[in-house]
Amino acid sequence: MMSKALTAYIEGIGLIGRGLPDWTIAREVLAGRMPYELQPAVVPAPQLLPPAERRRCGNIVKLTLAVSSEAVAMAQADASTLPSVFTSSHGDAENCHAICDQLATDDKLISPTRFHNSVHNAASGYWSIATRAMAPASVLCGFDASFGAGLLEAMTQVAVDGTRCLLMAIDTEGPELIKDIRPKDGLLGIALVLSPQPRPQSVARIDIGLTHEAADRFTDAVLEQLRLNIASARGLPLLRQVALGQSGRVVLDYLDGTHIAAEVTPC
Repeated sequence: MMSKALTAYIEGIGLIGRGLPDWTIAREVLAGRMPYELQPAVVPAPQLLPPAERRRCGNIVKLTLAVSSEAVAMAQADASTLPSVFTSSHGDAENCHAICDQLATDDKLISPTRFHNSVHNAASGYWSIATRAMAPASVLCGFDASFGAGLLEAMTQVAVDGTRCLLMAIDTEGPELIKDIRPKDGLLGIALVLSPQPRPQSVARIDIGLTHEAADRFTDAVLEQLRLNIASARGLPLLRQVALGQSGRVVLDYLDGTHIAAEVTPC
């Protein structure tokens, strides 16, 4: 049984992951209209940033800007006015690992760039700076529940504030030392522009609530492994239902024993 639902309309989608270079291709793959080929993910250089900043930022910032820009463009939205919710299971783990390695040596001087990129809200901050967004920005972390936590937060803001909201669910590679719990090739980003009312560009209405039912799984073994390996990929079953263009119900992973049920209705 699903608890009382939150409602929003999806206006824009951004997606980059292994074999999923953008939403246009990912939509065909997730709907089963195109075979899934496990190709390396290519994250484009963030054109929103000046050249010097492009060189300094890591993959988590580049991925955040790329998928968010795709979603905002699809929604025909003004990025500078959008409240945002950023969620990630571990932030920039590679950068934090490099800092710990440095601190374990006799030379404990840390690069200022590494230091300011180590905080969990760095990617969200880069997005706000690049787009000159002055709206509120929330930053979350919930390990494997990170996508679900971000979706609930973004949809709550849509419902309470009656405004659009940009959800950014981003995960990048972890260092070799944590490969057993975070795969080194674990790079995937999802961005959604959510609105309280339907607009001409809306692609689907979603009504979500909490449930104790089991989460949906992919029948494709490779896609299922992707879903399990990367926290942000726990949102892929929702995007599959949107890609199908059909009304349906999906259950997404959240906290142990509690999941998120989503009723999807095409617009």
